[in-house]
Amino acid sequence: MANERNEAVARRGFDAFNTGDLSIVDEMTAEQAVNHDPAQPEEAQGPEGFKQIVQLYRGAFPDLTFKIEECFSDGDLVCTRWSTTATHDGDLMGLPATGRHITGSGITIDKIEAGKVVESWNQWDNAGLMQQLGVGDAAAAPAG
Repeated sequence: MANERNEAVARRGFDAFNTGDLSIVDEMTAEQAVNHDPAQPEEAQGPEGFKQIVQLYRGAFPDLTFKIEECFSDGDLVCTRWSTTATHDGDLMGLPATGRHITGSGITIDKIEAGKVVESWNQWDNAGLMQQLGVGDAAAAPAG
């Protein structure tokens, strides 16, 4: 039963990205929460930091959609394997919109305490995203 509740909390984070509803972030993120993501220059802190991440990606990819492929938990840790699709129709950290459709995948591990995320670790194909957007050395890599 506790595992199901924790998994529901982790799933709500993806709802925030899918809908852009920032009130979800307040509902499921602890004040002291820390978000680790290699694509972010600094770790996001608390609900406000998580809201900034949602706004960053929804601003760059207004049709951003995450699909949860698998979600399972052990104690206070929830592991979610996800995929995503979107169209780059807005600025992404200084990169103007390309209009390109992207796909991606990754894994998020959330630590849940008292019904809220207190720490989150994200690993996803950042280089693949840049290649799809035609940016940098990754764009020059041969296909397949």
